[in-house]
Amino acid sequence: MAVTVSPREARAEVPYPDSDGEPMAENTIQYQYIITIQVGLDAMFADDPDVFVAADLFWYPVEGRPDIKTAPDVVVAFGRPKGHRGSYRQWEEGGVAPQVTFEIISPGNTVAEMKSKRQFYKRYGVEEYYEYDPDGGTLEVWLRQGDFFRSTFVENEWKSPRLGVTLKLEESGELSVFGPDGRKFLRPVENVTRAEQAETRAEQAETRAEQAETRAGQALARSERLAAKLRDLGIDPEKING
Repeated sequence: MAVTVSPREARAEVPYPDSDGEPMAENTIQYQYIITIQVGLDAMFADDPDVFVAADLFWYPVEGRPDIKTAPDVVVAFGRPKGHRGSYRQWEEGGVAPQVTFEIISPGNTVAEMKSKRQFYKRYGVEEYYEYDPDGGTLEVWLRQGDFFRSTFVENEWKSPRLGVTLKLEESGELSVFGPDGRKFLRPVENVTRAEQAETRAEQAETRAEQAETRAGQALARSERLAAKLRDLGIDPEKING
């Protein structure tokens, strides 16, 4: 007897792998940039429950086609809730395509591979795409204009229309990212250092406050001892102070 499978059950049986077994980055430079941008954006939108930020997450735009996928180094989806995902399955995300993607080029990326990524982002609805090459010190931006992607090589700095962040190419070719408030996105080690410095400053401030309180207490004690001696001599301290 033949078993009838509903379209929904058939779709549920299609596997959508969450990993391809490849590392997130090929080298430490690429990794540091990916983490810095992802953590910085995640912190920037921490208070907005409907902005999803992720790194190295498979994006499946078409239901039933697990072969159509890519994994942006960093992806931002506005209008989608925060939360854990093994992959970004667009049909489960209200049909919303990620609006912003980042790629940090590594030595293993080929020209054909990067061209394929651009075509993917253009076809499936990305509004802004940023491609940074740490080795070459170049930053290229693609902005959607209707059905087309307009490409721009950034010489100095660029402000993202969607994110509000500013990407700046330093003279060394290094990429710096600044939030709308002007604060630079820090690498994880820099964040730890800054936190440790802030903790040290807080401890120093607390120590100074305790020392000031101790000195005030000592001054009060001296004043009370002097007043007691004056009273023993028959002198009213309040009249002297007055």
